[in-house]
Order: sequence, then C-alpha cells, then structure tokens
Amino acid sequence: MLDAIKNVKVHLLVLVLVAVSELVGIIQFNIGPGKLVLLPMLYAVFIGTFLGPKFLKVVKDRDMDHASCLVGLTLMLLMARYGTLVGPKFFEILKAGPALILQEFGNIGTLVIGIPIAVFLGLKRESVGAAHSIAREPNVALIGDIYGLDSPEGRGVMGVYICGTVFGTIFFGLAASFLSVLNWFHPYALAMASGVGSASMMTATVGSLSAIYPDMADKIQAFGVASNTLSGLDGVYMSMFIALPLANKLYKIMYRIKFGTAQEA
Repeated sequence: MLDAIKNVKVHLLVLVLVAVSELVGIIQFNIGPGKLVLLPMLYAVFIGTFLGPKFLKVVKDRDMDHASCLVGLTLMLLMARYGTLVGPKFFEILKAGPALILQEFGNIGTLVIGIPIAVFLGLKRESVGAAHSIAREPNVALIGDIYGLDSPEGRGVMGVYICGTVFGTIFFGLAASFLSVLNWFHPYALAMASGVGSASMMTATVGSLSAIYPDMADKIQAFGVASNTLSGLDGVYMSMFIALPLANKLYKIMYRIKFGTAQEA
C-alpha cells in the first residue's frame, strides 16, 4: 500500500483521467419517453483500459497493481460520503424495510438464469462458481474456502469476478439508463436493485438514475447505499445457505438434460 501511495505516475494519470472525463461531462440521449445517460465514470474506464499494457502501454503491470491497492482506500471515502446521505433519509429507508429485505432474494436470480445458460454453453462445474452469485470478493472467498480457487468452481467464480471488475461498472450504468427508458420500474426500485455488494456498480447505477431523475437524487442514492450495505452484510450467508445448495441442485438437473447422464463425480 505504501509503495502504491508513493507512485506519483498513478496519481497523475488518475488526475488526468478525471479532468478529461469531467470536461466531457454527462451526455444524454433522448430515447422514447426516457433518457440514456453516459457518465464521466464510463469514459474514465474506457480510457483507462486503452492505457493498459495490452494497448498503448502507458500503464505497466506494476502501476496496475498499485492502482488496485488504492481502490479500497478511495471506496472508503466514497462510502463515507454516502453515509451522510443515508442518515437524513433513515426513516424513509426504514419504511421501505420489507422491500429492501425481500429484494435480497432477487440476487438468487443469477443462478436461475446463469446456470442453464452456462451448462448449455458447455461449462460444467465452473457454472456453479460462476453463476451462484454476482461473484464479488465475499463470494470469491466463500468458493475458495469450500472448493479451492484452483478447482472448476474456483475458475468459474474468478472468471466472473474479473469480467465484473472490467465490465460491471459500464454494464450497470448503461443498464440503469435503458431500464429507466422503459419505465417498467420505479427509480427507487432500480436504486435498491443496484445494491448487489459492489460499491462501484452501485455508484454507476445511482449516478445514472440521479442524472435522469435529479429531483429524486438524494433518495435514490440513499436507497442504493442501504441496499448495497445489506447485500454486503447478508450476501455471504445468502450464498452459503441458499444460493450454493440451489446452484448445485440446478446444475445436476441441467447436466442431465444437456449431457443425458448424471453429473461427473
């Protein structure tokens, strides 16, 4: 961590990325009755990707490791800021308590949709690790503890974790914009749905919704943070006692349908 803090190159690159992204600003497209919103966060992710070792090689592997170390530190500042938003809206959040708790069970939808698709694409035990959850840090730790990260389940959860790290923020930000265009869900429901245990994904969603519904911005942010906090608290237990057992049972069913035999030992 100390070496990362001393890496002046990383700090300067971040400053440049933030400045350029903020200069571009929020871009909105009218689509039907709603809006598609592109946030500065998305530009920063795209530009940062092309600065990496695989493209322009401005950033080296060492710089990427240092930047990863600093993510947790910067998220602490972000969560402290969000905490100031939750406090004033505490009683309004309390009224939505049952909805916040029940939406946690919606996270199980990842395995209901993901495992059949994964098995039919040819994955085997990898599908259990990949699709039992959204595969953030607590889920990676859980799979590592039960199966080991060098197991098929471990490879599955790490694959989704890496994809989520690279594309998750972009996907959540754009998905929030598209869903708001459809007007199928209330903005508060979308804010609560963004709380999947990832601060960056939740922030992208809340940022898009706040730009589309500025009059509701404070409540949208408060509901998003409250939901994300709950997911962080109960996510491991939900995965351990509900999602993983269901994932294994569904995998057995889908394996038999796909391959015509019982699953491999």
